[in-house]
Amino acid sequence: MGDATAIVWFRRDLRVHDHPALHAARAENDRVIPLFVVDDALIHGRYASPTRARFMLGCLAELDRALKDMGSGLVLRHGPPADAVVEVAREAGASAVYWTSDVAPYARRRDTRVTGALEDAGITARPCGGGYLVDVSKPRTQGGRPYTVFSPFHRAIADVERRPVHRAPADLPPLPSGLRRGRLPSAEALRLDPGVPDPIAEPGEDAARAALQRWLDGPLDGYADRHDALEGGTSILSPYLRWGCLSARECEERADARGGAGAAAFTRQLAWRDFYAHQLLMFPDNTNTEFQARYRDLRWEYDDEALQAWKDGLTGFPLVDAGMRQLAHTGWMHNRARLVVGSFLTKDLHLDWRDGERHFARLLLDGEPAQNNGNWQWIASTGADPAPYFRRMFNPMIQQRKFDPDGAYVRRWVPELRDVPVRRLPEPWTMSDAEQHDAGCVIGSDYPAPIVDHAHEREVARQRYGAAAG
Repeated sequence: MGDATAIVWFRRDLRVHDHPALHAARAENDRVIPLFVVDDALIHGRYASPTRARFMLGCLAELDRALKDMGSGLVLRHGPPADAVVEVAREAGASAVYWTSDVAPYARRRDTRVTGALEDAGITARPCGGGYLVDVSKPRTQGGRPYTVFSPFHRAIADVERRPVHRAPADLPPLPSGLRRGRLPSAEALRLDPGVPDPIAEPGEDAARAALQRWLDGPLDGYADRHDALEGGTSILSPYLRWGCLSARECEERADARGGAGAAAFTRQLAWRDFYAHQLLMFPDNTNTEFQARYRDLRWEYDDEALQAWKDGLTGFPLVDAGMRQLAHTGWMHNRARLVVGSFLTKDLHLDWRDGERHFARLLLDGEPAQNNGNWQWIASTGADPAPYFRRMFNPMIQQRKFDPDGAYVRRWVPELRDVPVRRLPEPWTMSDAEQHDAGCVIGSDYPAPIVDHAHEREVARQRYGAAAG
């Protein structure tokens, strides 16, 4: 190799286990320099999130610790990546820069700029896979087109040979003595708001791997039957997958090794993650407009008061309010609740799905463009994997009875309703005056009356979508 030096540019792959770019750089070079660039365009840009940025800082501190344990450490820079990456490569005498490819439009533009700057400097760009189960740029239908429906995509990638899962490097060469390390900025230095009060996940790869092990040790087995249960039943690994503290490929391999219906249901969800990444990579305009052209003229309403009630969890529909309050408090929401609150915003309030996408993007620990956009367009009936719009018009009362039958989820997040009888809990406005008195919850005072009539708005939605579809 002849004293070759390489940079490994970490982005949202903040781990040392099963990291193909790190593995390749270590195998092909004498010296490896781990680098992270704090990019203001992401910290304060379109998808800015104080909650996620704070989580990222915690993950970076843990990554630095892990790299130090291997004999190295994390080099930090702050500024435009095209400048910072080339600067560090020149300082270190690196001949190549390795990184994990991404699919979001901004990431692709950024990586194009960095690649060009590296080429101008005579340095090789080495993008690698590692963010998904498969290379999401490759799947095609028999007609040679990108997939737009999940089930055939899922079948297709099931036959794709998987890359091996890599161990963490046993050690790494020390950083060059003359290379400026840089410092991890504080949340205050980045001018970050406080974020959510009680983030659902602890940052870092160690916490992620411990969470994965707990999941594999038992709860996974019941996932096929319990994944829609609003209390428990899910892995809550999504923040770690979003930041790459866990490799989706390793999660898949370890779940498959355990086997059973729960593992199959779980790896199917990982495949949905690949599907939405494939979608955004193939159709980047999805970030701004409806995937389905027939709904691009759908007329959305503008009601700031209704939108704020939805954001605050004060719609008068207990399951909707519970989901929105869970999000505001923890930076996470159960997927079933995400579907219900998304349906309510777009089909009951008739508000633009982009309003919901923006709000989720600000608060979700696992928020990232491909998944957030894909899920919002799915529930708004405007995206890929189409189904008749009326099949994605969720009745929040029926959903609550089915997936929170004892009311534990609603009572946890909407404590005003904690003493409401379970039979009245999905529709507390149907309580008599005496029942309201006994429950200590006067509708319209202690808890809001419904801001809309669901049955009426369902018919309005049918008319709107029907007219748009022609």
